Amino acid sequence: MHVEPWMWIAFTAFILAMLCVDLLMNRDAHEVSMREAGIWSGVWVTLGLAFGGLLWAWQGSVVAGEYIAGYLIEKSLSVDNIFVFALLFSYFAVPPRYQHRVLFWGVFGALIFRILFIAGGAALLDKFHWMIFVFGGFLVVTGIRMAMHKETEVHPEKNPVLKMLRRIIPITGSYHGKGFFTRVNGKRMATPLLAVLVVVETTDIIFAIDSIPAIFAVTRDTFIVFTSNAFAILGLRAMYFLLAGLIAKFRFLSVGLASVLVFVGIKMLISEWYHIPIALSLAFIATAITASVIASMKFPAEEPAVPVGEGLETIATDT
Repeated sequence: MHVEPWMWIAFTAFILAMLCVDLLMNRDAHEVSMREAGIWSGVWVTLGLAFGGLLWAWQGSVVAGEYIAGYLIEKSLSVDNIFVFALLFSYFAVPPRYQHRVLFWGVFGALIFRILFIAGGAALLDKFHWMIFVFGGFLVVTGIRMAMHKETEVHPEKNPVLKMLRRIIPITGSYHGKGFFTRVNGKRMATPLLAVLVVVETTDIIFAIDSIPAIFAVTRDTFIVFTSNAFAILGLRAMYFLLAGLIAKFRFLSVGLASVLVFVGIKMLISEWYHIPIALSLAFIATAITASVIASMKFPAEEPAVPVGEGLETIATDT
């Protein structure tokens, strides 16, 4: 669809305004309650679906369906992010009152990287038509690997960006309030909170490698790809505080997500010869995710043992 430049500017301004509102509402470090997380989750989901309704009224059901499909894909894949974030926060023993601050700036950085990824993906598909088969094959392989994956392991101490950070600036062995930097004996140092932010950001980049090609499988419109990503990511923080304590019990969710990736990968691979209707894509995505959640609730898994606080010992350079 044709999108005027002012529409991009208006949407970007809206996203930045909502981030500012979120920052102002949470300027004081505090532990986010289930009630607060539930309210904000409702706000973000309502805004995301309302935008889909706006697209329906403006461009019709097909465009709106592509947006909703992209939104559902990104929202579903972000559940994996939540589980990994929970492991990271436990590994680095991040106090609950500072977790929202890390996620806020993590989301801000994620939006910037998503813009770059979307622009790069669109450029590749426009310039090299055969990239559609590369993206499709990648999604199928990723889906199969996700279905076969049994355990999630966290080794942030091996993160190359974190290793580089440690060489650039020393990191304290304890938290100093909500700051990412502090001074110890007159020497400027980073706090573990900055290290956690770096790991969270690089983790999201890895997840984006899966999610961006998946959305391009349901639409080539960069405006739809970005808006569906943006609304899904904006609700990530609230969804984390709402589901972090429960997400480990969803043992079959990875199977549902894997089937979605395989489906959209196949959709992309055969798009030259057959176009799977967007209604069918929506139905499959919704059914796969819903079925995996119901199965997980009926047969919940035990929560895995998570190393608590070990990360502080591996990153500290002030000893």
